[in-house]
Parts: sequence; structure tokens; C-alpha cells
Amino acid sequence: MQPDEFAGATRWVPQNGGIRKLRAALSDCRGCDLQEYAERVVPGEGPVRARMMLVGETPGDVEDKEGHVFVGPAGRLLDKALAEAGIDRSEVYLTNAVKHFRFERQGKRRIHKTPAVGHIVACHPWLDRELTIVKPELVVILGAVAARSLLGTGFKVTEHRGERVELPDGRAAVATVHPSAVVRSQEFRRDFADFVKDLRAAAGLLA
Repeated sequence: MQPDEFAGATRWVPQNGGIRKLRAALSDCRGCDLQEYAERVVPGEGPVRARMMLVGETPGDVEDKEGHVFVGPAGRLLDKALAEAGIDRSEVYLTNAVKHFRFERQGKRRIHKTPAVGHIVACHPWLDRELTIVKPELVVILGAVAARSLLGTGFKVTEHRGERVELPDGRAAVATVHPSAVVRSQEFRRDFADFVKDLRAAAGLLA
């Protein structure tokens, strides 16, 4: 099945109940093909009424194996950046635009592969339901895949990072790079400082 032929997650997403019901339903989803290859689905985590929600791209290799969001190298960098920005990770809700790991094999290694537009569209109902349940005052968009899911193809993170923007529902948002981009950066100190600056700008909107 090609990405543009995916059924989408709508039929599997419960339209009532809370986060526990949503998490329980995730493993049944057959809205795209990623569940056929990933080891497990990776749900969002955090307080049900968090004021801030951080939305990343897709689980990585470590997240897929452990079943928890942002626990790999990018997650460790995110933890450090949140701390420097004065944001308590335990008080924010973290999730991804796509809930299964997409990868390609190179020998025994599984190398991250960016989700196709079809995967992003198919998985969006899960993210939409998370937004409805958590009701964050502010959404921090981490990278281009999350931006595509929440703001469409016309939005460019590089042109608007650190700025206050609005989601289609009027909710405030701030976009920045995905922490994995900082991990891979050749100019780490500069890019880490810029990432922290964006997170501080987000925190300032809730102050």
C-alpha cells in the first residue's frame, strides 16, 4: 500500500474518554503500515492537564525498543535544553506527530527514516485527540514533521523558529528544530544555544 492510500487512524481513535483510553487504543491502530515493522507503538507521556505540549517527529530506535517518548540521544539533549530553559520536563506533555518508528536497515542497524506525508496525515487523528484531552495553552513544535502535521506544508520552521504562531484552532504555538538536529550538528554549541533560546521564548509565553 502506498502512503497516499493509507486508511488513516480515525476509526481507531476513541472520541470519548481520557488519556488512558487513548493509550490503550493505540496498539490496535492499523491506519498506516508502520505498525508492521516497528516493535511497539510509543504514546505521549506527561500530565493530563499540562500547560505546555511538546510535539516531536516520530519515535527513534531507543524509543521503539523501550516504548517511551524522548528517551534516546535526542531525548537526553532535550532534557538538558529544557533544564537550561527553566522548563520542568515532568510538567510538560511530550508526544510525536507519528507514533511508530520508521526506519531502514543497514546491516543490523535500524536507521531513522523521515515519515512520509501519508504517515503524518494518517496519524494526525491521534495527535488531534491528545490536544483535545490535554488542552495545553501552548504547543512547542519540534521540527518539520511536527510542523507539517500541525500547520501544513506552507510553514517553514527555519523562517519562524522562536516566534509565537497560532494553530488552526487558535491555540498558541512556538516552532523550533527537532533536538536530533542539534545532536547531529557540526556547530553544536551555537545550535544548542539557539534551541535553548527558542524554548525560553516558549516558556516566556506561559510566564
